[in-house]
Amino acid sequence: MTANSRRKALKARLASGEIVVAPGVFDMISVRLADTMKFDCLYMTGFGTVASYLGEPDAGLATYTDMLNRVSAFCAAAQTPLVCDADTGYGGLLNVAHTIRGYERAGAAGIQLEDQEFPKKCGHTPGRRVIPLEDMVKKIRVASEAREDKDFQIIARTDARTTLGLDEALRRGEAYAKAGADVVFIESPESVEELEKIGKSFDLPLLVNIVEGGRTPQLTPAELQRLGFALAIYPSAGFLSVARALEKAYGEIKALKGTTGVEGEMMPFKDMCELMGFQAVWDFDKAHAD
Repeated sequence: MTANSRRKALKARLASGEIVVAPGVFDMISVRLADTMKFDCLYMTGFGTVASYLGEPDAGLATYTDMLNRVSAFCAAAQTPLVCDADTGYGGLLNVAHTIRGYERAGAAGIQLEDQEFPKKCGHTPGRRVIPLEDMVKKIRVASEAREDKDFQIIARTDARTTLGLDEALRRGEAYAKAGADVVFIESPESVEELEKIGKSFDLPLLVNIVEGGRTPQLTPAELQRLGFALAIYPSAGFLSVARALEKAYGEIKALKGTTGVEGEMMPFKDMCELMGFQAVWDFDKAHAD
């Protein structure tokens, strides 16, 4: 699929009325694995990507160049539409326009922009502060104007719920929708009642962020669909699972037990070789052997 066709496919799925579930991808192994599983969408998580690429917290430390590098690599490796985190747009309005064009040309199917002050904080963590509503409206307008492909999805996220309350978050979501956002993302609702209120407040697709151990109730996709959500992202499921598995395997090695006790929980080596494309290397070597 071309980038344009992936964008068209995602836009159509979000409008279908059937919820789309998107696992968080954060490195090339997670991208390749998720891409084989025929999801309708993948989500490039800022937390996981910054952690795996820079070994730093998702606190505004990654630059536009850092993230564009990952967007380009992820999109080149996957046929599945990718929605990619772009934090606050990496600066002022000119930077936002530059970010939109960069992510779009790299092959992303959608981009997430948030209304936090710089430096931003990861969602579901304390200390998040938002910029004035009018400033974010300008960012969304610029983003909408800057895209070349109208199927490129602009996801407007507000972090106002945690510090300013749900009513302010809803007010901002409505303003961002009017400014040109294709999808509204109210971050960190804290109850089923709040999720229900969000679902009833908008006519365009809504995104819900499911973070294990986070602020938002973990409902099933079917329940979230009934409440009115079109896209459920699971940004942390992958890297939390990998971190725990590594901790266990490395612990066995540290305890001088080897890995026989955990080998059954690992992907077989031959399957990993297949996932990473070694068969093409072996076929090439065979074809060009002396």
